[in-house]
Amino acid sequence: MGTVTGESPADAAAGAVRAAELVVGGMTCASCAARIEKKLNKLSGVTAAVNFATETARVAFPATLSTGDLISVVEQAGYTAAVAVPPETGSGEPSGEEGSGQAASLRRRLLVSLALAVPVAVLAMVPAWQFTSWQWVSLALATPVAVWGAWPFHRAAVVGARHGAATMDTLISIGVTAAYLWSLTRCSSGPPAGQARGWASPGSPMAPARTPPTSRSRPG
Repeated sequence: MGTVTGESPADAAAGAVRAAELVVGGMTCASCAARIEKKLNKLSGVTAAVNFATETARVAFPATLSTGDLISVVEQAGYTAAVAVPPETGSGEPSGEEGSGQAASLRRRLLVSLALAVPVAVLAMVPAWQFTSWQWVSLALATPVAVWGAWPFHRAAVVGARHGAATMDTLISIGVTAAYLWSLTRCSSGPPAGQARGWASPGSPMAPARTPPTSRSRPG
């Protein structure tokens, strides 16, 4: 990866253009990269290109600015940034370990959320397996998924909201929160009309049997 090019007092006086590569953190979608790129390009004399896939930003900027100014702009947008370190110095290993650790954390969230979500889907789709108050069990299983599993989306949505931006994280966070709160409201308000307190779906083994009305014969 590239680093900041050298600068001499003569270059600064002549307004020479410098180049730098920044490692950007916190991006979760292409709109994040576009937003950072737009913020950097607003600086006078700056030309920036942000790559979401590699999480880097290549920036050409005048000598009147410093890499600290560029990093400050990125941080004000709600992301993290640091000057890329050449791999030959041997300092690039920690960043690789950091990226690997982040991927492992996301993988762990995915697997745990999947393990909790499968029983919820099965209980909702297979009436024969539903039991008394099964909705509360589903709610208990779904709570870690909606809170802990989706936490990276919630956190990114809050950061974006603080800076007046809405991304795909915002949509996901709102969708998860709305679905969870609706489920919580339905469970708290009691069974739907026409269903027993056990909340078993009609036709399932747990549903109370309906006794057909009996007709009484009138005396002749």
